[in-house]
Formats: sequence, C-alpha cells, structure tokens
Amino acid sequence: MASRKDLKKGISYICGELIAECIVNSKKDAKAADEVMIKILNAQDDFINRISHTEPGNVKDFYKKLRSDFDAKIDEFIAEIDKLNA
Repeated sequence: MASRKDLKKGISYICGELIAECIVNSKKDAKAADEVMIKILNAQDDFINRISHTEPGNVKDFYKKLRSDFDAKIDEFIAEIDKLNA
C-alpha cells in the first residue's frame, strides 16, 4: 500500500492535470471552465481530507472506497471538460 503522502501527491497531480485541461479548453466559455475548476479544487480538498482522517477498523475497505469514489469523480470531471470543448 502506498503511503498517505504518496496518495495525496497523486491526487494533487491528477487534479492539477484536469485544471490544465480546463484552462486549455476554456476559450469558448471561460465562466463554465471556472466552475469546473472550482469543483475540481473542492474535490481535491475533500479527498485529501479523507486521507488525513482514515477511519479506524477496516482500513483496506476505506481505501478501496476512496479510490472508487475518486475514479467516479474524475470520470465526471472528464465529461464536463469534454462538454467545454464541444
């Protein structure tokens, strides 16, 4: 299992890449891109806070749920970024 520090860095890196994509695709509708970037930053804060406060007990299931929730959020953001480009 990766350390908490590595997980936080990974989440920050992925969110940073999504924000970069928003900036690139913001030429048509800057306001919508700003809203997507705010959602990405809020999600980043949420997931990093969740890592910082791991539930005691079944840690393995906690991190499985964290990963599945993060993957679902990333898919949502990718769909929103695609809409900006359309």
